[in-house]
Amino acid sequence: MMSGDGLVVRVRPRLARFTGAQVLGLCALAQRHGSGVLDLTNRANIQIRGVAEADHEPLLQELAALSLLDVDPGVESRRNILVQPFWQAGDLTERLTLGLLDLLPDLPALPAKVGFAVDTGPAPLLSEASADFRLERSASGLILRADGSALGRPVTEAEALPALAEMARWFDARRSPDHRRMAQVLENHALPEGWAVEPPLAAAQTPQPGTHPTGALLGAAFGQIDAAELSDLITDDTALRVTPWRLFLLEGAELPTAGSLITTPGDPLLHVDACPGAPLCPQATVETRELARALAGTRTGSLHVSGCAKGCARARPAETTLVGREGTFDLVPGGKASDLPRQTGLTPATLLSGAF
Repeated sequence: MMSGDGLVVRVRPRLARFTGAQVLGLCALAQRHGSGVLDLTNRANIQIRGVAEADHEPLLQELAALSLLDVDPGVESRRNILVQPFWQAGDLTERLTLGLLDLLPDLPALPAKVGFAVDTGPAPLLSEASADFRLERSASGLILRADGSALGRPVTEAEALPALAEMARWFDARRSPDHRRMAQVLENHALPEGWAVEPPLAAAQTPQPGTHPTGALLGAAFGQIDAAELSDLITDDTALRVTPWRLFLLEGAELPTAGSLITTPGDPLLHVDACPGAPLCPQATVETRELARALAGTRTGSLHVSGCAKGCARARPAETTLVGREGTFDLVPGGKASDLPRQTGLTPATLLSGAF
């Protein structure tokens, strides 16, 4: 994807996990071909920013050498799978995810943003993340759930992936150009009998930064990590797992005592969304992240600072949304960047004074 500072190249890990060698390779590539930062996305992917068009093909070749690209680009485009990041080797989550990866070439060609979630740990962790097809647990066992339905279809492990393929074909036969996601299709079509009968377990709370049983769980303000700083924390034996919460897990590592990464539960920056803003994005007329840092913790609830009304950093409403327009900010309380503002023409000085 092209942005104001060059191409953004998205890397999708298998099983939400990068080996230490792959992380070190990504850090080196971000410094050699990009802007020196890695972005964590809400789809649990990693992005390299600021790539020149001439560097795109060499970068892809080096990603392939790190075993981070599929041989078939068609499979690569379909590999939109969210995985509960705290899986253990050989458990149900790993087995189902590996099976789903093998199944992808046989599924219908679905719209680009359609995705899957394998969320079969002790309690769902990915309920707030976008996914059209969900494998979760209920009180009595495994269920397959269509996004937009609160209830799921009971399945055994052996039945889970064939049932998912059946649901994908059902969705593909009913989608349209205006209804490209499962929740949209369910607005006009009822699921077949037996597909929505059992509720999932109650969702677990979103994990927080700090010491984790398998390593260190670290946060990144605005989802952005300095590649040089990250590489200093990695050895060939230190794997990294990504999440959709701007957190990442370093397996077997201890919490760093210095640097820019977030290590404290409840850090206000974890509740702030901000796009790159001007001058990195040509759509933005305002700087965003310096202001967002200054405002973090000064407002109750979530804060979204957007460079324009597209709201790329946060699609859902926030308690406070600030939207750049012609060099100043509009205020949208309890809404999205595209919603009607309550105040307009606010300067950074006004916002920092709290007079809004």
